[in-house]
Amino acid sequence: MYVGRIVAVGKTDRPFVAYRVSSRSFPNRVARITDVGVAIQPLDPEDMKRNPYIAYNCIRVSRNGVVVSNGSHTDPIFEKLESGVEPETALQQTLEEMGYERDDFNTPRIAGIVTDKVGYVATIRADGFEVASFELKDNSCQVICTYEMDKIQGDGHPFAAQTALEAAEYVVDGGIFADLELPICAAAWMGELAVLNPHE
Repeated sequence: MYVGRIVAVGKTDRPFVAYRVSSRSFPNRVARITDVGVAIQPLDPEDMKRNPYIAYNCIRVSRNGVVVSNGSHTDPIFEKLESGVEPETALQQTLEEMGYERDDFNTPRIAGIVTDKVGYVATIRADGFEVASFELKDNSCQVICTYEMDKIQGDGHPFAAQTALEAAEYVVDGGIFADLELPICAAAWMGELAVLNPHE
């Protein structure tokens, strides 16, 4: 099944966020650790002329929670968190202000936040907006994707990782993620940042 971009928020023995790019149209992208978090970048800068949505920060670490998303909304969510806005409100305000991506597919914006005890996932699609909070449970996560699995589900999914790198690997080929097609790159935070670029 092809689900596009994937956000996972949850806990193993520690809270984590993970992000995966799956793509049919722009396979030449990598995840890079930067001075502000993790960025998704095209290997060929010319690709930006065809689609401005393909480069963005996907993970940023605030003192009030860790943000993960599939686009330029990562930064304003982070800024709201840093200024003391509650996570659920930061997600709601930012996504409603920015709306879904105005590309050929009306790609939804998806996002998540993890704090010490609570996780949050949100999406804004052409047909609606959803945001939910949930209590973190060991070895479990909530997942939201841009396509197919694009609605918030109440049930968590098993998740197994001991490090940020293992979390990035898990969203590529572990558990339910192993059946999701066309992985390009992945990133995660679990106390530290890690990236995975299988095709490099």
